[in-house]
Amino acid sequence: MTTGDQERMLEAAVEARANAYAPYSGFRVGAAVLGRHGGVYAAGNVENASYPVSLCAERGAIAAAVAAGETAIDAVLILSDAEAPCPPCGMCRQALAEFGPDMAVVLVGARGSARRTTLDALLPDRFDPAFLDAATRERTP
Repeated sequence: MTTGDQERMLEAAVEARANAYAPYSGFRVGAAVLGRHGGVYAAGNVENASYPVSLCAERGAIAAAVAAGETAIDAVLILSDAEAPCPPCGMCRQALAEFGPDMAVVLVGARGSARRTTLDALLPDRFDPAFLDAATRERTP
């Protein structure tokens, strides 16, 4: 991920966070992913009165990338209303791992403080498709 890529991702995440739908928590999040082909795809979180129906910004951005034909993600940038950089929830970490287990992760706080890490550092012992392959081999006569 280049500096230019990160700037494009931040701009997209800022816009997505501004459009987030968070009437219950008031906690707005914007996320942008960088697809393997260079496209930037962003989304804001979408809350629902029935909280489990809510959609995190990260998974919304993944869906936008997939809808555009991306099957691999090189980086994610997450911008939240929290003062300190806020990492993705566990569900989003696992969802991101499906598209790039070694992706770069940039976390940005509401006042601009940032932290860079990797998805592998945030989710070191993830559920991997290899587990499914092993289970299929074990069931095959």
